[in-house]
Amino acid sequence: MVEIRRYLHERPEISFHEEDTPSYIAEYHRKLGHEVKEGVGERGVTAVLKGGKPGPVVALRADFDALPIKEETGLPFASKVDGAMHACGHDGHTAELLVLAKVLHTMKDELAGTVVFIHQHAEELAPGGAQAMIADGCLDGVDVIYGTHLWATTPLGRMEYTEGPIMAAADKFSINVRGTGGHGAQPHMTKDSILIGSQIVQSLQHIVSRAVDPMESAVVSVGHFESVNAYNVIADQAKIVGTARSFDEGVRDLLAEKIVSIAEGTASSYGAEAEAIYERGYPAVINHKEEARTAAKVAEAAEGIEEVVLSKPQMGGEDFAYYLQHVKGAFFFTGAMNPEWETAYPHHHPKFDIDERAMLHAANILGGLVLETFDQR
Repeated sequence: MVEIRRYLHERPEISFHEEDTPSYIAEYHRKLGHEVKEGVGERGVTAVLKGGKPGPVVALRADFDALPIKEETGLPFASKVDGAMHACGHDGHTAELLVLAKVLHTMKDELAGTVVFIHQHAEELAPGGAQAMIADGCLDGVDVIYGTHLWATTPLGRMEYTEGPIMAAADKFSINVRGTGGHGAQPHMTKDSILIGSQIVQSLQHIVSRAVDPMESAVVSVGHFESVNAYNVIADQAKIVGTARSFDEGVRDLLAEKIVSIAEGTASSYGAEAEAIYERGYPAVINHKEEARTAAKVAEAAEGIEEVVLSKPQMGGEDFAYYLQHVKGAFFFTGAMNPEWETAYPHHHPKFDIDERAMLHAANILGGLVLETFDQR
């Protein structure tokens, strides 16, 4: 697993530009003798291991895309691709699933069922790869699906799960404010788009505190505010971009409506205009209760796992959500924080890393879930 992970880490490929990675994955499975299909949903790979006995069909999913981040870890196996990095652990996800496939293949004749290995491209960038792979048939005949995320800020040896929402719907909004520019010395003759945009940003912060049911969870964050002008020019345009996160579809609808109405209404009150666009990204990842409990039970017996925690949901997004809309299953976090690290850098950070022992922990749980589903534990 370490060898494969480091090989992939040196050769990251960002979302929708994966070429060598899926070929590497496909060749690994072919050498094992699995039924392999490439180009699933454009760039994904599926491999099928049929056991020697009839039984249910279990799917295991791992993503393999990287991020457009310049690596700053200083690791001896750091990225060789300038401006690209495995800063979310997908290299580890791929390594653990490939080696698990190899181990399960040695048990092929005794397995009472079929395993479908789903290697997904483009998890990091909406619309993602999951929808396209599902449309291309990756879940055909599948009874249950499981997946995990190596989590660098969760201690090594811990497995975290939920019996419902585990990751949030991840949406994007953009607001273009159009005012009337002019000289900085004559503000009364302008409609200042920066001032108007600032009021919009302030007002957006009231959505969660005053419009969303306090028993529900939601986030509205502005990550980009741009208006480029000379120091003595009042801007005629400003651009605001941000994200909205939620678990409940009703709350999601409310966020979309409020963001648009606040932007347009605030601008109108100043005699200006605002165009607000709300783009729905991945839906919330919602675990099925029975399968989540099964994952927890298997984790408690898995080698390397010292603690199983029923945790709070994360506000991050994941297109594993789409798989769970089609078949039963569960998604969970596998702790990958080295206990000796002074600083555990978060996902998407240029110094992100994982404790590679977590790959074995994750594979032990996923393999256990296969055997549990086949009732062979």
